[in-house]
Amino acid sequence: MDEINMPEQGEETGRESMEPAEQDSPGGSVHAGRRKRIRARFREEGLASFAPHEVLELLLCYAKPRGDMNPVAHALLETFGSLKGVLEASPQQLMTVKGVGEEGATLLSLVLPLFRRYSMELAEERPRIASTEQARQYAQALLAGERTEHFYVICLGTNRSVLGRRLIAEGTVTEVAAYPRQVVETALNLGAQGVVLCHNHPDGHVEPSPEDIRTTHLLYGLLEALGISLLDHVIVAGDRACSLAERGELQPKRRRGT
Repeated sequence: MDEINMPEQGEETGRESMEPAEQDSPGGSVHAGRRKRIRARFREEGLASFAPHEVLELLLCYAKPRGDMNPVAHALLETFGSLKGVLEASPQQLMTVKGVGEEGATLLSLVLPLFRRYSMELAEERPRIASTEQARQYAQALLAGERTEHFYVICLGTNRSVLGRRLIAEGTVTEVAAYPRQVVETALNLGAQGVVLCHNHPDGHVEPSPEDIRTTHLLYGLLEALGISLLDHVIVAGDRACSLAERGELQPKRRRGT
């Protein structure tokens, strides 16, 4: 019978690690050490003390098993201008930066959709929109990170609870058409007592356009004729949001003498 060699005390036994494989060569030990340090720092401190390039470097370490990700992180920031710009870029845009690759682009472009899902689950835990601030928060969670314009109708019941929402239109980065019939049909189908509209401006300008205001006035009149209240129209641009209700622009100004 062959002799079975048992490992000496303290010898590694092939235990699998949860960390990504570190196989950099040559100079792999240098990169491996940096990767371990940045991961350990995150576990101990969180992201608060990380510079933008360090956040990207940490993420890329899990997408790229070898190599120095620090120059790639800096190249991403130079290309897209900020951490926000990197996370909002499409996978195709990200892959134009040398060293990112398909895996890195997929991971980076997953961050905002994942956050959006998380934010919406939080919102669904308290599904009431009883104030302007709650309307803003709901709209921002719904539209976070969208690269093209999206127009939603959110239907509310008698106690301002969210009955449901529907994506009415999705357009280019410059404009989206709100389809009045679809808005009205959605409100009627869900038995809404009130409606909140929201859409985003991917160009970063949070102020309502003349077309935004005209569309809001049109929908206000159509819904009012059916006994449904248009409670707000929120415009989201990045981390900012504008409430047309708060601005007093939900309905046309009454003319004097009418």
